[in-house]
Amino acid sequence: MPPLADSARRTLARIIDMVLVGLVVWLLTWPFGIGEYNVDGNDVNVGNSLWQSFVAAVLYIAYDTFMTARFGQTLGKKWLKLRVANLSDGATPSVQTSLTRAAVLWLPFAFCCACVWTVIAGGWSFFDRPYKQGLHDKAARTVVVSTG
Repeated sequence: MPPLADSARRTLARIIDMVLVGLVVWLLTWPFGIGEYNVDGNDVNVGNSLWQSFVAAVLYIAYDTFMTARFGQTLGKKWLKLRVANLSDGATPSVQTSLTRAAVLWLPFAFCCACVWTVIAGGWSFFDRPYKQGLHDKAARTVVVSTG
């Protein structure tokens, strides 16, 4: 198996993916007036964010699952020369494994505690030994390795 990926490069790859998918989420929800909040005169209406969170969860999970199962890497990982591998044999994860990995990462992110969960789940790789796994990697039994 190739060497394990540096946690800082993993984090940067995740930020790239979050920006790319976040832009798509915003473009899809903006025309429908779905956002974190709406300001109408003196009133601030909160509540539309549930729909935006739902769209975000679906798109983030679909993107991560498809890209990981099909190519072994998301665009952020590809650009930074990283890929996801099964811990057991180094192979590209199956659709089921990729879906597990994505759901553990993105469902809490989208619906409850985005900033906190991202720091905990992804940041876990900075301290985990010996495999430098995030919580989503542990759930799916995967690792992120360097390809170059």
